[in-house]
Amino acid sequence: MRRRKAKKIQILPDPRFKDETVTKFVNNIMLDGKKNVAFKIFYDAIDIVNDKVEDQDGIDVWRKAIENITPSVEVRSRRVGGATFQIPTPVREGRKESLAMKWLITYSRKRNEKTMAQRLANEIIAASKEEGAAFKKKEDTLRMAEANKAFSHFRF
Repeated sequence: MRRRKAKKIQILPDPRFKDETVTKFVNNIMLDGKKNVAFKIFYDAIDIVNDKVEDQDGIDVWRKAIENITPSVEVRSRRVGGATFQIPTPVREGRKESLAMKWLITYSRKRNEKTMAQRLANEIIAASKEEGAAFKKKEDTLRMAEANKAFSHFRF
């Protein structure tokens, strides 16, 4: 166990939207410390979303996408006796946001479009419509938790 709680690092808001969650998202996109490249990918993706979805603002579509793929419960492995059980547990607030962002980026990278900005934009649009691989991941996580509800009394 830890001696004391880890300090939260203060994250600066991004330059265009003045939003801390955007910076967190860009930090997850970033590879090899190339933050400017990550910001460019994100802003290009938001611009593509703006062009494709006329009736809404791109950043609002992104927020809706994050909200749609945010999990409420997850399953965790717990060893009881000799058996390992998948125990459904509610997800902490910070982890909810983090999981949603990571799923969106992971499944964006697996898409087949030409540039990362296009992949991310299409995954954002799909997630905001409750479609796409990231939304499917959330649904699968929920289904797993639902199936293992019988073991919830083992919660730690």
